[in-house]
Amino acid sequence: MSKVLDGITVIEQGTFITGPAAGMLLADLGANVIKVERPGSGDPFRAFKGGLYSPHYQTYNRNKRSIALDTKEDADRAIFDDLIRSADVYIQNFRPGAADRLGAGEARLRELNPRLIYCAISGFGQDGPAAQRPSYDTVAQAASGFLNLLINPENPRVVGPAMADALSGFYAAYGILGALFERSRTGVGRSVEVSMLEAMCHFNLDAFTHYFSEGEIMGPYSRPQVSQSYVMQCRDGVWIALHMSSPEKFWQGLARAIEFPELLDDARFNTREGRIQHQEALIEVLQGLFRNQTRAEWCRRLLAEDVPHSPMYDASEALEDPQAKHLQLTVETAHPNGGIFRSVRSPISYDGMRPMTITAPPLLDQNRAEILAELNRHSDSNHD
Repeated sequence: MSKVLDGITVIEQGTFITGPAAGMLLADLGANVIKVERPGSGDPFRAFKGGLYSPHYQTYNRNKRSIALDTKEDADRAIFDDLIRSADVYIQNFRPGAADRLGAGEARLRELNPRLIYCAISGFGQDGPAAQRPSYDTVAQAASGFLNLLINPENPRVVGPAMADALSGFYAAYGILGALFERSRTGVGRSVEVSMLEAMCHFNLDAFTHYFSEGEIMGPYSRPQVSQSYVMQCRDGVWIALHMSSPEKFWQGLARAIEFPELLDDARFNTREGRIQHQEALIEVLQGLFRNQTRAEWCRRLLAEDVPHSPMYDASEALEDPQAKHLQLTVETAHPNGGIFRSVRSPISYDGMRPMTITAPPLLDQNRAEILAELNRHSDSNHD
């Protein structure tokens, strides 16, 4: 398959999620991504049960190569500088000011390569009263108002994956792609900045728009109440999800599927507005019915009536669904320590060709020799 970013070289000095996620997205599109890591320990996300190849690290670092450099040391700084001279993009997600202390500040790197696209990802921005505050996923979710939409007030605890981290990486890659396109016309590199706070506020745009437009402050049940979204436990103890939206035909199909046509005769439930207003009562009615059949049976009935639904899968189930298998979502390659590395492929296809080939996340400093050879250097310098 043709790689749309073939020929683009990215130097990623990222740690944890935001920087590595941005680098991985570009690598998935074919960019040559070289991950520069600290000698000995590498990306802190590597650490796991005494080793340096955690599932967390694996998630965001496929399709890359690794070289370990201490940019405070002259010899390694010289290698790093050569990498920058040959690069199109540099990515870091240090706290503001840290890159300058490591010799990787924008002004210095741009002197080495005026065409460089320099991407800096931060928690709260490069300046301002909160710029130096530490930020992790939950902090950014909370500061942006997004976490408020996820917390169940009846059982208040943080839930779900690291969305702010991953989304900040997505926004960074989006910004980098725009800068690459502009550079193709102007020949001039750009500084790309994104903070987790800005990324999550933008992702939370629907809540802000409701507030700006109507003075409405959305809560955790606001969107699912209006969209008429439900999860129902079935007789076999597993769950099914429904997203009924606004077309009346979906409700008519549901009433037939559950063999309860009088549902829509109930004055509380016979209009969209009534179903929104009385959603708690509707949930109670539906849950009592859904416990009467297995999930497989409900899926059969709902499919026959064209009702928007899906089994609420866990990670062991989702990729075994026939449609997921048809789309070939699972990809695999050789693990650098032997055996098989498996992952979920990029969702983007070009000209109908699915991106089925990947390389496994690299071991620390795994690609040192080949990277130095590409720079016309010898691998007998440091860290052999």
